[in-house]
Amino acid sequence: MAQSIIGGHEKEAKEQIYLKALPLRALEELPNIKDDVNKRVIIILKISPLAQKDVEELKRAVEELYEFSVSIGGDIARLGEERIVITPPGVKIWRG
Repeated sequence: MAQSIIGGHEKEAKEQIYLKALPLRALEELPNIKDDVNKRVIIILKISPLAQKDVEELKRAVEELYEFSVSIGGDIARLGEERIVITPPGVKIWRG
């Protein structure tokens, strides 16, 4: 397994979870978003650019991301009116 040295301590690279924030402008971006989540990246997606362009496309995108998230054992939730967060398996979103 690949290993890296972080802060003087060895850690397996696979344990790293990253966070990425980006806008969603088109359905064509979904494969890259899914690929990132599969690589253990938490995605904060600003959905207002697509919402302003085409609300029906936005609904399809959110439904596809929801189904993807469930299928891999990840999680998905809204963050206010303009953002959603998608997490890889092993990361759950607190809902209080």
